[in-house]
Amino acid sequence: MPSAPSSLPLSDVLRRAVDLLAQAGVADPTVDAELLVAHVLGQSRGEVQAALIRRAAIEPGDVERLDVLVRRRASREPLQHLTGHAPFRHLDLRVGRGVFVPRPETEMVAQLAIDALRAAASEAPVAVDLGTGSGAIALAMATEVPHARVFAAENSVDAFIWTKENFALIGAENATLAFIDLARAFPELDGTVSVVASNPPYVPDAAIPRDPEVRFFDPPVALYGGADGLDVVRVLSGVGLRLAHPGGMIVIEHGEWQGAEIRAILTADGWRAASTHPDLTMRDRATTAIRP
Repeated sequence: MPSAPSSLPLSDVLRRAVDLLAQAGVADPTVDAELLVAHVLGQSRGEVQAALIRRAAIEPGDVERLDVLVRRRASREPLQHLTGHAPFRHLDLRVGRGVFVPRPETEMVAQLAIDALRAAASEAPVAVDLGTGSGAIALAMATEVPHARVFAAENSVDAFIWTKENFALIGAENATLAFIDLARAFPELDGTVSVVASNPPYVPDAAIPRDPEVRFFDPPVALYGGADGLDVVRVLSGVGLRLAHPGGMIVIEHGEWQGAEIRAILTADGWRAASTHPDLTMRDRATTAIRP
């Protein structure tokens, strides 16, 4: 009778995974490999690192599961699609095919919106997230400014599946989700909103995103914004003027070269004090303006 396959040193299995991911051009292969091991074992990354120090072993079945995930990651499928989770600020969001994976740079955009919401004069300020996708910005505002009322709009069926799941998962009672086009969103809130936030599609139609994870796996509707990438921004400017009360702020994420153009659009529409803000890598990432 053949003997059962024996367990393997975790360090050897992890090293093989790191090498494969590095050869595939993954930006941080060690981090991704450790997170995939953690996912397979149902542990945290810290627990995996502790197991390496203890020279722990990994069972053959878990090695097989890991090998499948590593090969998929080596094809540049996003790590978050493989684990089903995307961290965003203090949140753990569910993501997968059909929804834009929230990025670390958007955390700074959310911070701008949160700061403005906290500074609002109202005891129960109102915020709107247009094109909310996974719900990242809206749920960050709702959970970090619990005295605010937050409304989120999404019009992609594929994305809305994930948005609904995240709203249910987080359970923020002060957050309201609607399946509606952003141009027609929330007319009942006209003139009452303190913060209008959005991470719209802003890649020019003819541009080719550098990262395969973006190019092949993020939904095109969440990426491409017309010939100059700013078609949705132009809509946002008008909708924001409708929704915001005097002194209310609009916060728009964008590409690092688009700040001047967006400031010009907002200023031409009547917004005041348009300003562009860098992210932690010192790349221009968001533009804000004030409703007169």
